[in-house]
Amino acid sequence: MAATEVETTSDKVVTKVDPAEVPSAAWGWSGESRRTFQVAAVVVIIILLGMLWGNHDGKVEDLYLIGFAAALAGLVIRDVLLRRKPR
Repeated sequence: MAATEVETTSDKVVTKVDPAEVPSAAWGWSGESRRTFQVAAVVVIIILLGMLWGNHDGKVEDLYLIGFAAALAGLVIRDVLLRRKPR
């Protein structure tokens, strides 16, 4: 076996994803955790809004911080709504 090949531990199928396309599917893990990305996005939103209080005098920075936080919040809300929608 070459150094770049991956040896699986069992022959049974644990997911419907083809292991040739997604090598981690052979171990039962495939894809991303939506909940993890949503929590991370909320943390980033809190950090962005926390930067509103600082030692800057201009309001342009505030507009950018609020804009990026609102855009990220919109993406999270869109993701939650699309997940609830039946396919």
